[in-house]
Amino acid sequence: MTHLRTLILGATGAVGGLLAGVLVQRGDDVTGLVRGPEQQRSLADRGIRSILGDLSTLTVDDLVGVFAGQDVIVYSAGSNGGARDVTTAIDDEGVRRASEAARIAGVRRFILVSVMPESWRERDLEDDVEYYFATKKRAEVALTRTDLDWVILRPSLLTDEPGRGRISLGPAQLHHSITRQDVAATLGEIVHQPGIRRRILEVDTGRTPIAEAVLAHVSE
Repeated sequence: MTHLRTLILGATGAVGGLLAGVLVQRGDDVTGLVRGPEQQRSLADRGIRSILGDLSTLTVDDLVGVFAGQDVIVYSAGSNGGARDVTTAIDDEGVRRASEAARIAGVRRFILVSVMPESWRERDLEDDVEYYFATKKRAEVALTRTDLDWVILRPSLLTDEPGRGRISLGPAQLHHSITRQDVAATLGEIVHQPGIRRRILEVDTGRTPIAEAVLAHVSE
């Protein structure tokens, strides 16, 4: 089994934290970017390395130093549709700086957790949430124009129910819901499948075991 060095931006978030646990269980060397000593201690208790830094203010040069020696960058940080300045800093500018830093640091593989465009479209969304969706799309476009081996994963509506272990994964999915555990497990499989690259995949609850669903998208 190949053991990877993976850095998670958003390791203290719901999906990022679950992903860190998934990768540690696989024997990977996992590092998270955190903003304070308390978060560092929390990750250390779970066998996860950490680096102090605020993603909204770190420069490209700062991030190059953070990324040095990593095999994979997973960008799971997000503002969740809060204040616009935070959304811009994390969901757009942060992705752009991180992808440029990955290129300079020589880390080819960059996985972005985004959002399914249809999410919440049955609701009357506030302007800040609409801005969040537009910002996510701008970040996706910017990433796809890099020469990295990027992957963009768009989950449907996230829930905190126990994972089911079965998903529907493909270029386009109908929007229902999916557990955060299943998204993290899907990301864990994608991290270990370098044959999946330069692809946008949407994921929803389904009937196919996660590992099988991911393997179906591996290119030779």
